[in-house]
Amino acid sequence: MTFAKLVLDYYEKIQVPKNLPRDVGVLNPFKNDHTKELARAFYDKYYGDKKKRFICFGINPGRFGAGVTGVPFTDPIRLKSVCGIDNQLDQKQELSSKFIYEMIDEFGGPRLFYNKFYISAVSPLGYVKDGLNLNYYDIPDFKKYFEQYAVDEIHKQFKFGLHRSKAFSIGKGKNIKFLLELNKKHHLFEEIVPLSHPRWVMQYRLKRKTEFIEEYLQAFEGL
Repeated sequence: MTFAKLVLDYYEKIQVPKNLPRDVGVLNPFKNDHTKELARAFYDKYYGDKKKRFICFGINPGRFGAGVTGVPFTDPIRLKSVCGIDNQLDQKQELSSKFIYEMIDEFGGPRLFYNKFYISAVSPLGYVKDGLNLNYYDIPDFKKYFEQYAVDEIHKQFKFGLHRSKAFSIGKGKNIKFLLELNKKHHLFEEIVPLSHPRWVMQYRLKRKTEFIEEYLQAFEGL
């Protein structure tokens, strides 16, 4: 099976972490038929092969990116204008998506980038509370919900064909800290490299954006 088919089958069967607090809502874009069609078009276009790739871990999908498109760090605007996947979604921008696709453009474009890298998340499902995005690690006592869940989901994704010599954390704070804890305990990768989170860059370090794009490009150099 192709990488694309394995990814799509995985998301079709994905389960919610057990016993989440009642006030935490779950974003599973693959419950929406239009989103499933868009994700299938994207993965078939860029992952219709059997090549091994390096994985980049985001935090979890957000309401204006993967939470609606089914494609990590890809808002409806970038899905259409850069990836060439037409869609009927509300054309709202996600700041993280804007940064990621500027970085991908500097890398050489989506075809070259996705030929080497696969973007996922520590939690492949997203979360909301009171109508706002919620990071998995901001849920009280998050480890009791996500430690085994994250490890299980990573192992499932190994079956796609992932390099285990190196992985990347999109986020230098709590995301990389949790990933390193998991890695030390479960020996998932030889190395996990932290990268600055796009939303942090776009909100707080916008004038230095090119510097952070270069950080990504240098981390990916030679792979």
